[in-house]
Amino acid sequence: MSLIPRVLTIAGSDCSGCAGIQADLKTFGALGVHGMSVVTCVTAQDTRRVYEVVELTCHQVGRQIEVVLEDIGANSVKTGMMPSAEIIESVAAHLERYRIELLVVDPVMRSTGGDSLIQDEAVTVLKKRLLPLATVVTPNIPEAEFLVQRRIRSEQEIEAAARDILGLGPQAVIIKGGHLPDPERSTDYLLDHDGFTLVEGPRINTQNTRGSGCTFASAVAACLAHQLDLKEAVIRAKEYVTEAIRHSFALGHGNGPLGHFHV
Repeated sequence: MSLIPRVLTIAGSDCSGCAGIQADLKTFGALGVHGMSVVTCVTAQDTRRVYEVVELTCHQVGRQIEVVLEDIGANSVKTGMMPSAEIIESVAAHLERYRIELLVVDPVMRSTGGDSLIQDEAVTVLKKRLLPLATVVTPNIPEAEFLVQRRIRSEQEIEAAARDILGLGPQAVIIKGGHLPDPERSTDYLLDHDGFTLVEGPRINTQNTRGSGCTFASAVAACLAHQLDLKEAVIRAKEYVTEAIRHSFALGHGNGPLGHFHV
């Protein structure tokens, strides 16, 4: 058995290389784990927007999971874009079957450019089937608003939303505060059954943040695979993403990607 930690991402493919499984695999490589990928859908997207999404079948998604986990196994799993209720149900069933203990769920709902990436009925299945399996769920504020069905504009509202999401069954939730209007700091709110932990970092003034949510969740999964506890994993992931944003670069005509290999 290989000694290198193994991490599986179950997500969509981004042909521009900025987000999705491409960002996940870059993150895994930078953080010293062996990355594996199960593709849920193929997207046509650039730095500006998502133009088309083609879903794989549930059989195709499930078969990828089976062959990877039966042969190689995984120390942790990260899920990203899963556009349909049927795919989410299939993924949840396979994660249960293989008794995945460390699961990071990034509830991908919209791209940086604002394009919808999940069907409305799939959100219900996500909440009922996948979130109860999660070690940690990593929504940004718009995603948290979608999960709790109300607006979030203050720290108190973030904390209330985090409690509601924790009530859906995950072991922990971290709401990323990058959308708050603080010009100096970017504060994330981690809630587990011991209470809140604030994870702070400087705000980097750049528009080149495409794939930052994918990168953060993947960094948490990589750190968990390295056997860090959850709080240490989140803090380390925050540090990694902050520096990746600091080293981000302009690409194309929209929002450029992070500098994943700054370390």
